[in-house]
Amino acid sequence: MTLSSTVREQLAKVSTATLCTALFKRGLRNQFIQDVRPLNGNLPNMVGEAYTLRYIPAREDLNPITVFQDRKHPQRVAVEQCPPGAVLVIDSRKDARAASAGSILVSRLMKRGVAGVVTDGGFRDSPEIARLPFPSYHQRPSAPTNLTLHQAMDIDVPIGCGDVAVFPGDVTVGDGEGVIVIPAHLAAEIAAEAVEMTAFEDFVTEQVMAGRSIIGLYPATDEQARSDFAAWRQSKGR
Repeated sequence: MTLSSTVREQLAKVSTATLCTALFKRGLRNQFIQDVRPLNGNLPNMVGEAYTLRYIPAREDLNPITVFQDRKHPQRVAVEQCPPGAVLVIDSRKDARAASAGSILVSRLMKRGVAGVVTDGGFRDSPEIARLPFPSYHQRPSAPTNLTLHQAMDIDVPIGCGDVAVFPGDVTVGDGEGVIVIPAHLAAEIAAEAVEMTAFEDFVTEQVMAGRSIIGLYPATDEQARSDFAAWRQSKGR
């Protein structure tokens, strides 16, 4: 399933918190990747379909530094094959003791038009990555090369990232809080609902900041709150 420009634009304007609630209404409780944070929390939302890379624990006799000379090394292939507009999601086994990648590979993803990169491990060269205009999410900085602990095995396969199942093509959205994974078949309806929820939350925020009680307003159990919201939407063109 290809992510449409409409859905991509909708998801770019909503928060991961709102998306979590929309997914929870459908019984999906565990879609927010745990312990993963943006290196630069001031960038616009990251939105894209997941393209995955899986690491396993490194075995020393199979993972010397010379493996990078292999043009078919899965990490290098993933960087060169991740589709433009997609998000590279890396299963680093929640182990940030060795880096999942560094600034050169992340820069290459950016220049190829990839939408972002996520790992439940760490990035080396994290100060340089944080300065890039490119959404990048990790657990914490990590200087050692991935080869010391991680062995790249598979690309574009189902993985676990931060205790969340990620299937190729799932829609990933990242903001200043973190990253959420939306099953591909739900992306359009979740995006549309999240836009509606965001409009209501913006209205509620204005009302609360003006001194209004949340009782009857949030949720809108009072008819007055519902009529006020309708009038607000009309005035705001939302």
